[in-house]
Amino acid sequence: MDKIFLSALSVECIVGIWEWERRVKQTVIIDIEMQADIRKAAATDRIEDTIDYKKVSKRLLSFVGESQFHLVETLTEEIAKVIVTEFGVQWVKVRLNKQGAIRGARDVGIQIERSAADY
Repeated sequence: MDKIFLSALSVECIVGIWEWERRVKQTVIIDIEMQADIRKAAATDRIEDTIDYKKVSKRLLSFVGESQFHLVETLTEEIAKVIVTEFGVQWVKVRLNKQGAIRGARDVGIQIERSAADY
């Protein structure tokens, strides 16, 4: 299985359950792996024959930046849904890291895997 990945996409958004979290944008870090058969793109050397990771990145920056979810679980699920439904990806792994959410821990977050059958 071929995979296209985006690592450490940093986005500021409203996410959290506490009142102060609803007023201040926080940084989340997103890592994504997307299943892709890259053989056609490798043969044709055309961006149209693959997943355009720049388009995925721009869409996620916009979507996440405008979002206002209470739970990182919901945000992570919605990111997976955007990737699968809007970009025709058959399988995706999304890891979302909300740094600083727990005192004494460097990272805390969610990792999910979803397929087209889930949506």
